[in-house]
Amino acid sequence: MLETEKDKLIEAQKQVIGILFEVIKRLQANKDLDDEYFQMLSNDSKNEIRIKEISSERTENAKIVSRLLEQLET
Repeated sequence: MLETEKDKLIEAQKQVIGILFEVIKRLQANKDLDDEYFQMLSNDSKNEIRIKEISSERTENAKIVSRLLEQLET
């Protein structure tokens, strides 16, 4: 294998690892938000603003994860 091919392979591996790390981070953030969301719902508290924020943040994280996984397909 040529040195440039090895360098390209290493760079591609680094990119995949970076993307997967970001995916894991976003999925963990959504899990944490889920925990908080369900706790707020079960407490029957009046935290509607925070519940909307959580929902919005979860949606954004899901969109980012989707875009990152699309990058891995290419």
